[in-house]
Amino acid sequence: MNRKWATISMAAAMLALSGCATMSEDECVTSDWGAIGYEDGSRGYTMEQFSDRRRACAKHGVTPDFRAYQEGRDEGLVSFCQPARGYNLGVAGGNYNGVCDVALEEEFLDAYRVGHQLYSLRSNVNAANNHIYAKERELERIENTIRSKEALLINEDTTTQDRVLLLADLKDLSERTGELEAEIQQLIADRARFEVELADYEATVASYGF
Repeated sequence: MNRKWATISMAAAMLALSGCATMSEDECVTSDWGAIGYEDGSRGYTMEQFSDRRRACAKHGVTPDFRAYQEGRDEGLVSFCQPARGYNLGVAGGNYNGVCDVALEEEFLDAYRVGHQLYSLRSNVNAANNHIYAKERELERIENTIRSKEALLINEDTTTQDRVLLLADLKDLSERTGELEAEIQQLIADRARFEVELADYEATVASYGF
């Protein structure tokens, strides 16, 4: 483990530079495959990650050390498949790919579901805020348009025919303004409800000690 821990930071740095599974010839030749496996396991990656690395290295005529990678990944998965990691994955809205051993998976999934529920409740609040913002911007644009059309309506150069059209437009815009105001009020009420649900759940989660 000491050797593996000593090389993980170097492997992680190489991965950050080279991308998820794109590896240069030098990386394929010199990498510690046990350390790379540990890093992939600690991130909850499936074995497809190794397949991608194998294909990348095959282009350089290099065959990765599968046994070392698998042993490292198994150790990394033990680190990944902990309740706190499951909770953090859920809170971040991440997907679980079914990589944990049955002995660790139940507690991991319980924590993941708690975190993911928190993510969902926060998303509800954020979505409501985004919708409110969008409706308010639309309302602002319509109000600006109404002012412009009202100015044209009383302009002495505006023809009778144009005034008729302007009045029709103003009627439609006024109706849309009413709709938007009602939609915004409903969204504000929804957001208040979501915020209460979130606060209650956050208080519950705080007792779990994640």
